[in-house]
Amino acid sequence: MTFTERFDTFVCEGDSITCEAQGFEIIARIVRDDSGDAPDQRQDGFWPSLYKDAPGFIGPGPYHGQRFAKAQAKAEAVMAAWRKDEWFYCGIVLSVALEGVTLDAHAASLWGIEANYPDSDNAYLTEVAQELLPEALDAGFAAARRLCAAFDPSGARA
Repeated sequence: MTFTERFDTFVCEGDSITCEAQGFEIIARIVRDDSGDAPDQRQDGFWPSLYKDAPGFIGPGPYHGQRFAKAQAKAEAVMAAWRKDEWFYCGIVLSVALEGVTLDAHAASLWGIEANYPDSDNAYLTEVAQELLPEALDAGFAAARRLCAAFDPSGARA
């Protein structure tokens, strides 16, 4: 059981991939994260530092000034791209359906993931969907059991 499709190298909110697993159709979709916090507000140590006890410390050693300058330039580029809405935080949300009927529209999810992050191919989005697949299947089986329990063997409502 695996996603054979992958998310594109450039994604938009609502993009999805699907797979069949144990009789269920699983849809993994991209949902924009509703937190509007900037990357430097969300990630301790986003900005590089030369101070040993500070988040973002780049470490001692040779060429630390060059490493700092490179890390600073990357952080500035990431922030500039975020401000231009070239990338965004999202959640990967899996839904489970059986024979065209959605059993659980939010069977599993993971949030705070970077989509279209500079110099990324978005491969991580597909990896997250794959890692969430067992949880979504568990939710699908649980929903199917609840539906079956609602009816007695003659087909009448219990």
